[in-house]
Amino acid sequence: MTIEPLKAISLRHELKHQINLREDLVLSQRLRKLFTHDKNAGPDGIYRVTSLYFDTPYDSALREKIDGVNRREKFRLRYYGTDFSFIRLEKKYKVNGLCGKRSARITQEQAEKLLSGNYEFLLDSSEPLFIELYSKLKGKGLRPKTIVCYDREAFLYAPGNVRITLDRDIRTGLGSVDFLNPEIFYLRTIESGTVLEIKYDAFLPELVRMAVQVPGRQASACSKYVLCRRFD
Repeated sequence: MTIEPLKAISLRHELKHQINLREDLVLSQRLRKLFTHDKNAGPDGIYRVTSLYFDTPYDSALREKIDGVNRREKFRLRYYGTDFSFIRLEKKYKVNGLCGKRSARITQEQAEKLLSGNYEFLLDSSEPLFIELYSKLKGKGLRPKTIVCYDREAFLYAPGNVRITLDRDIRTGLGSVDFLNPEIFYLRTIESGTVLEIKYDAFLPELVRMAVQVPGRQASACSKYVLCRRFD
């Protein structure tokens, strides 16, 4: 088996704010006038995101996030809407405040094997991310931990490679890892709350800086994973 070499991935800046319903309404109207929606979204520019996060028996990813550790990582599975034909395995990592992500396609059958505790297929792949996940499953006891689901409205701006997202109705599967069951019960984590995220490369254009301003709000360490883990 030949393992493909890792590709260099540039790190990006990431700003997060938790905003209320009124702020969301004002901000979303402004953004719709200035920027284009993600082309993969529906007619209203909104799509559902469902993720299954992995963690160790000691909740290392959760604790490192809460403690603000400079170098940390999280593994997750993710699909959009109810389309199981496009599932991704992702590793999100943070280094000194900058974020990056690696991802690889995974089939529904492979995801089902992973959830059932059958990991050996990961070693039969030439995908480096599969091999890394296998090593973490075996070496650190990484296991599926919780489902995070929300509705996302995403905007794009080419200068600075900017991506602005409004994540609404954030909910958790209450400890369930039945990731491929769209009928499971979800509990809303924050009432009438939205998480605003701004990601960009080397610079944040002034137009974007002015557009995303929410009076009285400061960037904060707001994690949807942490919000959902409160209910485990």
